[in-house]
Amino acid sequence: MAKRSLRIVLKFGSGILSLEQGVGLSRRQIARLAREVGALVRAGHECVIVSSGAVAAGLATLGLSTRPKELAGKQACAAVGQSQLMHAYASAFARQGLAVAQLLLTHNDLDSRTRHHNARATLLHLLARGNIVPVINENDSVAVEELNFGDNDRLSAEVSILVDADLLIILTSVDGLQDAAGKTVPLVQDFSAIAGLVRSDKGRVSTGGMVTKLQAAQLAVKAGIPVNIASGRKAGVVYQIVAGKRVGTYFPAK
Repeated sequence: MAKRSLRIVLKFGSGILSLEQGVGLSRRQIARLAREVGALVRAGHECVIVSSGAVAAGLATLGLSTRPKELAGKQACAAVGQSQLMHAYASAFARQGLAVAQLLLTHNDLDSRTRHHNARATLLHLLARGNIVPVINENDSVAVEELNFGDNDRLSAEVSILVDADLLIILTSVDGLQDAAGKTVPLVQDFSAIAGLVRSDKGRVSTGGMVTKLQAAQLAVKAGIPVNIASGRKAGVVYQIVAGKRVGTYFPAK
C-alpha cells in the first residue's frame, strides 16, 4: 500500500453490492469490501464510502423481482432498503473493529454554502476519530438525480471534492473503460480522446453506466483528484490501486 496516509473516497455501485439477480444485498461482497477498507484504515488511511444499493436491498422486502420504473416505487424501495444497507455495513465493519456513520446527502446540500460547510465539518470530524468509516448515499426518498441517472457516480466526485480527497476509486461491475476491441484502457489523460468509446449501456441494477462514471472522473480530475475505475468483483483490487499499481482505468489529476 501507499506509504503516506491518503484520504480515499470509494464508490460502490449497486452492481457490485447486490446479488446476481439484483434483488437483495450480497453480504459476502459487503464483508469482503469491508475487510479491504478496514485494512486501509489500519494502515493509516482515511476512507469514505459512497454507496448505492438501497433500492436493491428494498426490492425483496416489498416483494418485487425487478427494479420499479416509476419514481415513487424506486423511492419506496430506497426508503425500506437504506436501513438494511447500513445494517449490512455496520455488521461487516464491526468485525473489523470499526464503526460506520450514515450521511444522506442531496446535490442541493452540496450546493448550499451552509450545508456544504456543515457536511464537510461532520465528515472531517468523523475521519479524525480514526475508527469510523462514513457511508454516504443520496437521500433517495426525497431526491431523484441518482435514482434516475447516476447511481451515485457524480455524488462520489462531489464528496471527493468536499473532503479534499487524495484519490477517488469507483468500483463497478466491469474492469474499467474498454476500447473498441473490448480491452481495458489503462490510462486516460485526455477525455476528448475517449469520447468514441463511451457507451450508454448499464447493468441490470445500476442506473449509471460508464457515461456517468467518466463524467464523475472528469469532475474530480479537474479538481486535482486522481480517479481509478475498476472491477469491484475482484478481490484485492483496492489494495493494488492504493499501492499504485495499474488496475482498471486510471485518470491522473490535472
